Amino acid sequence: MDIRNKVAIVTGASHGIGLATAKLFAERGAKLVLAARSKDLLDKLAASLPDAIAIQTDMTKADSIKNMVDQAFKHYGRIDILVNNAGQGHDSAVENIEVDKFQHIFDLTIIGPVTAIQQVIPIMRQQGGGAIVNISSGLAKMDLPNMSPYASLKAALAKLSLAARQELEKDQIVVSVVFPYTTATDFEKNTLRSGPIVEWEGDSNLPPADPPEKVAQAILETVETGKAEQSLIPKLNQGR
Repeated sequence: MDIRNKVAIVTGASHGIGLATAKLFAERGAKLVLAARSKDLLDKLAASLPDAIAIQTDMTKADSIKNMVDQAFKHYGRIDILVNNAGQGHDSAVENIEVDKFQHIFDLTIIGPVTAIQQVIPIMRQQGGGAIVNISSGLAKMDLPNMSPYASLKAALAKLSLAARQELEKDQIVVSVVFPYTTATDFEKNTLRSGPIVEWEGDSNLPPADPPEKVAQAILETVETGKAEQSLIPKLNQGR
């Protein structure tokens, strides 16, 4: 898909990968719908882009997501691209998982994207197609201690994405999933934690964290090519 003049919703657009994606899409001529909880940051970003609107959205609340899609369609008259990027980490040993925190991450990682997808499908179907990109995580392909709450849900999101890809192919709606490597953002500062956690020291052979702009470029390429999966994980540590 050529994204010039296409309408793209980017969730989690106020920081990190979402912010970089919004800026890159705008540079390529897309019209942006910026969704996140941080209204002030969204308004500032929207004002800096050629054609963008900011819609304060809580991706854990169905009514907020539905309102965002409704407002986007009302403003632009179509929705061509949905990037489900909003997310938050949750680190915990399995025995220490706090259910309320896990439920919050579940709502944000799974229910929010599913709700957004369900809202845009009728619009994309009526207009003859579209592109949906769900942002998973390299952790979904790894088995690391104390990271299972987040990793398991990102793995589930990937499975949902690839199933939806087959289901919606007949409607020319292309669903894809991107697996970012560790990214240089403020993600860790906002990660929820439960119980004592022994931090994984990593592999000294792995490259440093990717800048969010690299992930944004991968998202753009995924939309342009319609590729099912795009992984930025170093091959050395892709796991099984």
